[in-house]
Amino acid sequence: MRTALKWLMVALVIGFAAYRLKFAPVTVVAHKLTRGSVASEVVGTGTLEARVEATISPKIQGRLAEVLVDQNDPVIARQLLAKLDDAEWREQVAMAKAGLDAAVATVERVRADEGRAQAVLKQAQLNHGRALDLRKSNVSAEAELDKAIESLRVAEADLKRGQSAITEAERQRVTVEKTLAYHEARLADTQLRSPFNGLVVRRDRDAGDVVVPGSSVLQIIATNDLWISAWVDESAMPHLTNGQKARVVFRSEPARSFPGEVARLGRQMDRETREFIVEVSVKVLPANWAVGQRAEVYVEAARNSSALVIPKDFISWREGKAGGFVEEGGKARWKEIAVGLSGDTGFEITHGMNEGEHVIKPDGGKSLAEGQRIKTR
Repeated sequence: MRTALKWLMVALVIGFAAYRLKFAPVTVVAHKLTRGSVASEVVGTGTLEARVEATISPKIQGRLAEVLVDQNDPVIARQLLAKLDDAEWREQVAMAKAGLDAAVATVERVRADEGRAQAVLKQAQLNHGRALDLRKSNVSAEAELDKAIESLRVAEADLKRGQSAITEAERQRVTVEKTLAYHEARLADTQLRSPFNGLVVRRDRDAGDVVVPGSSVLQIIATNDLWISAWVDESAMPHLTNGQKARVVFRSEPARSFPGEVARLGRQMDRETREFIVEVSVKVLPANWAVGQRAEVYVEAARNSSALVIPKDFISWREGKAGGFVEEGGKARWKEIAVGLSGDTGFEITHGMNEGEHVIKPDGGKSLAEGQRIKTR
C-alpha cells in the first residue's frame, strides 16, 4: 500500500506538471499595431578620425628648450607650442646684421668715391679742351696737350673703377641681406606654432630632448570636423549618397545615438572583404571621446512615415519566414507576415497583419507555441 501510494503521488506530480506545461496559460505582453515612421538603414563599423590633423615637428635640428602645451590642451592658429634653444641662431643673426651694416657703409663709401671720380673727370675734360684750343692757336706746346690727354684718360679709368666698385659693393650687400634673411628664418624655425585651431591629442617630447626634422613633438587635430571612417558592404552602394542623414552609436555609449551625415564615399573597394569606406561626419560628440575609438554608423537609406510597424522583439521566425503571435480567443496564434523596411524601431509590415491588431510576446523569456493559452499582463 505504501509503495502504491508513493507511485500515485509521483503520478499526480507528473500529471500536474504536464498540465501546467501544456494547459496553464502563459503570461504575455501585448502591443497594438499602429502606423508610424520606419527607416531602412545601412550599417557600417569604423573608427572616429580627424579630417584635419598635423604632426608638429621642427625644420631644423636642435634641443627643445620648452614645450608649452600638453595633451588635451586646446590651441589656436599661430599659437606658440614649443621652442628650441635659439642662442646660436640669435648670434648668427646679430653677426649677419653687423655684416649688413658694414656692406651698407661700403656702398656709401664707393658711391662717394664715384662722385669724386666724376668731379675729377669733369675737370680733366675742361683741361683737355683748353689745351686743345691753345695747341690749335700754337700758344702751347705739344707736350701740354699730351699731358691733358693723359689726365683725361686717367680720370675716365678712375670713374670706371669706381662704378665697378659700386656694383661689387651692391652685390656684396645683397649677399649679406640674403644671409641675414636665412639666419632670421632659421631663428623663426626654432619656434613651433600651431597651423590651425584644434586640440593636442599627443605629446611625444619634453624639454631637453634633441629633435631632428621630421621627428614628432606634438600631434594636433582640428576638432571642428571629425568623422567616422566606416567599412560598409558593397551591396549598399546603390543606397548611399553624400548628405544622407545618419546616426552614430559609440561602443562607449551603446544606448545613445549621435546625429551624423554622410560626408564622403570611398571609391576603392577592399578586394578581400568587398567593403568600402563611408565617412560620416559627427555633429555631436560624447562628453568623453578619443580618436580611433570604435563606433557603428547607421545611414538612413529609405523612410516610410506611415508604415505599419511591428517592434523587432515581437517578430518570430519559422523556416526563414517572418511572423508573429497574435491573441485569438485567449490563445496564441502565429501569423506569417511580409516585411518591408527594417529600421531601429522595428519592421514595416506590408502584408499579413492589420492596424489595431495586437501582437504578443511571452513575458520573462519563455517561449510560445501555437494554440497555447495566454493571459495578458
